Amino acid sequence: MSTSAATLMAAVEGGAIGDGRTGANLALAAGALGLATGWLALTGAGRRISTGNARTGGLAAVTVGTIGTVLAVLHLATASGGPGTGNGLVGAVVAVPLGLAAVLIGRRAVTRCRRADGPTEPTSG
Repeated sequence: MSTSAATLMAAVEGGAIGDGRTGANLALAAGALGLATGWLALTGAGRRISTGNARTGGLAAVTVGTIGTVLAVLHLATASGGPGTGNGLVGAVVAVPLGLAAVLIGRRAVTRCRRADGPTEPTSG
């Protein structure tokens, strides 16, 4: 059996992400972290406490939210059983919209930062 086939079999059995609720908890944590980072970047709280600019916070929120969403979807694809069986299925279902919200809020912070900067074209004269 090749290495990629062995990895695929481990993922199907749930060994690549973790057992039980581990994968769902990681996805929930990533989604919540991305949502908090995006919210701080969007509201401008990062500027008040000197933690960076809104563009950096927005890009971080998009990245972490995407990671959380991918982890949640991967956990949903490999989970066996249904809700209430202890495999973290409900946590992964909650983590998907949480990660997507982090991506959307981070994207909004980045576009708001671009609009505030104004045009970057040089003026002739």
